[in-house]
Amino acid sequence: MSAPTLNRALWQDQPHIPGTIRDSKLPSTDELDEHKILIKVHAWAINPCDYMLQDRDIPGFGYPIILGCDVAGTVVAISPTSRFRIGDRVFGVTANNGFQEYVTLDERLMARIPDNSNLEFRDTVGFGLCIVTAAMLLFGKDWLNLDFPSLGVRIPKSAKIILIWGGSSAVGSNAIQLVTAAGYNAIVTCSAANFDYVKRLGAVDAFNYKDPDVAEKVAAALFNSECECAGILMAAGLKAGNDGVCKVAAALEQKQTQTQKQKQKQINFTTSDLLDPLDQVPENLVLKKPDLASFKPFPECYFDTTTATFGGFLPEALEKGVYQVAPPPLVVNKKGLEGIQEAIDLQRLIGEKGYEAFKEAAVNVSGAGGGAVLPAKLVVERS
Repeated sequence: MSAPTLNRALWQDQPHIPGTIRDSKLPSTDELDEHKILIKVHAWAINPCDYMLQDRDIPGFGYPIILGCDVAGTVVAISPTSRFRIGDRVFGVTANNGFQEYVTLDERLMARIPDNSNLEFRDTVGFGLCIVTAAMLLFGKDWLNLDFPSLGVRIPKSAKIILIWGGSSAVGSNAIQLVTAAGYNAIVTCSAANFDYVKRLGAVDAFNYKDPDVAEKVAAALFNSECECAGILMAAGLKAGNDGVCKVAAALEQKQTQTQKQKQKQINFTTSDLLDPLDQVPENLVLKKPDLASFKPFPECYFDTTTATFGGFLPEALEKGVYQVAPPPLVVNKKGLEGIQEAIDLQRLIGEKGYEAFKEAAVNVSGAGGGAVLPAKLVVERS
């Protein structure tokens, strides 16, 4: 495999404008330290943060910048000590450096696509950011500090409960599978249309987040359960999701007070929303919220929980076929870097209107679902 000589990227020159494609620096092999791998990208996945960072002027972000986190492709250059080999099919996560034709990854946050599987680049590219985010918030010692997942776990009836708000989201879909493999019972909120989907991933119960009484119903399920609630993860929903969790906690606290039942200890609560403040949190919640000021820099922020992701459980589970690609890929028709801005615009539309937005943009997507309204991860493939 010949070494590449040219590289292009989608540059974000300033906030509030579309990206611009132009040349980008291509690192040489001499610049690759012991943990760095250069890959030729064959697929990019789009995350909500991509359009949010394009739309917001975030303090501390220097422009121009290359956005994008999730990539999959083939290894083209390695350091002498690398555990990877040139030609390996891999997927991984980077921090706002992914929308390039050639990308440098930290090998501690990437994995091989199993040779014994039918998985393609489009299938694995969506795992990166959502699974490291879910794992950090679920298993990180500063967050929910749950037990790590492992293969072959069977959940006992007495298992503790984890509430996942936004269970059909990308983070939620992986959080369900991770906590189930760690021996917890996952109950989730999502739309009613996705109840079967989240239960296929392992959720034991699901509640419609659009139901005006959802907080009361979730609180009743927690109150009436013989299992302790070991934590709550707000996986999707931004401020509305945080508010929903707080309403559940308030309703649960009221039920305990009304029945003079011994008050359950405080429940740890963490959220994937780094941007919106939580001003009022019920007393029975212990908020463990990452924020931009205290957040460890990339990639160190994810190293404590790689046991649940690229450093162990995920590649093993994929190789054994016991971990599902969730959400499935929805491939944008326009290929290459030229398709990324179109995909970001569609992701923005989903953020504003939900997956019903696919009804308006079905001609722009293909792949899993063929434009159907379902949980999906937007993917752009290389030309």
